[in-house]
Amino acid sequence: KIYSRAVCVELTAAGIRFEREKRYPVRYRGVLLCEQHLDFVVGDQIVLEIKSIDQLAPVHHAQILNYMRVARLRAGLLMNFNVVVLPDGMSRKVL
Repeated sequence: KIYSRAVCVELTAAGIRFEREKRYPVRYRGVLLCEQHLDFVVGDQIVLEIKSIDQLAPVHHAQILNYMRVARLRAGLLMNFNVVVLPDGMSRKVL
C-alpha cells in the first residue's frame, strides 16, 4: 500500500499522531466475532480509510461509517487516491 506509506510520511512530517492498521474487536452479545482493521486512526479522533479505486461506491461509505462506530469515533475521512485532484477523492463523515 504505497499510498498508506505516503500518508504515514505526511502525518509524521506534520507532527500529527496516528496509528496505522489499528485493530478493534467486534463483539456480539459479549462474544468476540472478529477484529476490524482500520487503515489509520489519526489523533485518537479520526478514522482515515485509504482507497485507490475508479470510483467510491456506497459500500465504501458504509464501510467507513461502520469503522467509525466500531472505534467509537465521530469523525472519518475516506480518501480515494485514484483521482486527478486529491480533494475530489475525499469524503468527510460525521456520526
